[in-house]
Amino acid sequence: MAQHGIHLHEGFAAAVLQSLRGDQLSVAAADLQTFAIDQGPVTDYQQPVAVVWAASVADVQAVVRAAAEYNVPLVTRGAGTGVSGGAHATAGSVVLNLTRMNKILEINAEDEIARVEAGVINGDLNQAVSELGLMFAPDPASYKISTIGGNIATNAGGLRCAKYGVTRDAVLALDVVLADGSLIHTGHRTFKGVAGYDLTSLLVGSEGTLGIVVGATVRLKYLPTIVRTLAVFFPDVQSAAAGVLALGTARVQPCILELLDGQSLKELDFRNGSNLASRGTALLLIQFDGLAALQEEDLAVAALEELGGRASREDPAEAQRLVDLRRNNRGLDVDAVNRVGEDVAVPRSQLVHYITALEEMARRHGVDLQVIAHAGDGNLHPTFSVPDLDALSIAALNAALDESIDKALELGGTITGEHGIGQYKLRWLPLEQSEHVLGIQRSIKTLLDPQGILNPGKAIPDA
Repeated sequence: MAQHGIHLHEGFAAAVLQSLRGDQLSVAAADLQTFAIDQGPVTDYQQPVAVVWAASVADVQAVVRAAAEYNVPLVTRGAGTGVSGGAHATAGSVVLNLTRMNKILEINAEDEIARVEAGVINGDLNQAVSELGLMFAPDPASYKISTIGGNIATNAGGLRCAKYGVTRDAVLALDVVLADGSLIHTGHRTFKGVAGYDLTSLLVGSEGTLGIVVGATVRLKYLPTIVRTLAVFFPDVQSAAAGVLALGTARVQPCILELLDGQSLKELDFRNGSNLASRGTALLLIQFDGLAALQEEDLAVAALEELGGRASREDPAEAQRLVDLRRNNRGLDVDAVNRVGEDVAVPRSQLVHYITALEEMARRHGVDLQVIAHAGDGNLHPTFSVPDLDALSIAALNAALDESIDKALELGGTITGEHGIGQYKLRWLPLEQSEHVLGIQRSIKTLLDPQGILNPGKAIPDA
């Protein structure tokens, strides 16, 4: 099968089919198109030369060994829900799909751990462990369809980050196939462990560029039995952002602390028939869990009403509806040429300053802006858009995006809080990290993947 003049290497195909069934390898045009991209912006559209579905660790090893022998680039993917282009196909690549590796291997309630294959769906793991009063805390908006392996590859976050942290905080050990096809195990089953270098943490968030995660041991948390939810509406988004610091001063710890500006509320209303925008110009959606939830809720109401917030204590049904609305408002539209959602993080003390700067630059560049944020940890998802596809509009959109990155860095922030660098953000990484630091990362990449076959062109820029 030819794609842009590049053919699937016959030797690679023959080697793979010695170990895998025929229905695990496809060169069908529909499959090549389906698995060419994830949900991130496309900067260099390429179709793979083949798609391979692994059903076991041995399958992955066979594919990687064949790729190493015939120098075939591999792009590993799960559900393809990433939004930075980390699973975009590259020229001449084979897409290695791990969604069939979907077994939950062990749930140990006493040790509060689970062992899973990489293709296990986040929501399916949570469903399984909830029967034991436990949960897997990382909960990206895509949790119903995204895989644990994909969550690990990008160090995914989610709404519960404010209290429970991101994926790296929940991963204890990994099973990883290296670029030569060998299998290693990193980490431990215990919550503590400092034996040797922390390779587990290095691999989490490495976007499949250092090794292919085929299994993980993850830490579980207690599923809370008491949950209290507040919807606090403010007259402007700056007051809502100031409320985040007020909650810190009150020494309460929300498990969910989300901020939505007026434009985000209007879009949610338009798409869902809700009436959020009629209740205020900005919203802090706050959830407390645990035995002190009611006391924390009372303290939060007092602190936020002093800032002009109007607090509504939501019943469980309305609370769930609001949380679901928030989860779904990112990803309503896949990023396109004229609409790009960002993923920056700033110190919480800079939230008000950053949001104000975003509004000013949007006005100056003549672009539309919506701001939502995992406000509890300063991770913002501003979405810039323009109605037209003409050159001037797109130039204005890109200028606003570039300036938003510059401003985040100026305020002590980072260019990505939870979505990863992928392909799309490579251009901005040298703004945050020095050439010396980038060089160290390239050396690690070369050590673990000397041929450069694992997800090339992602995560770190070429020298």
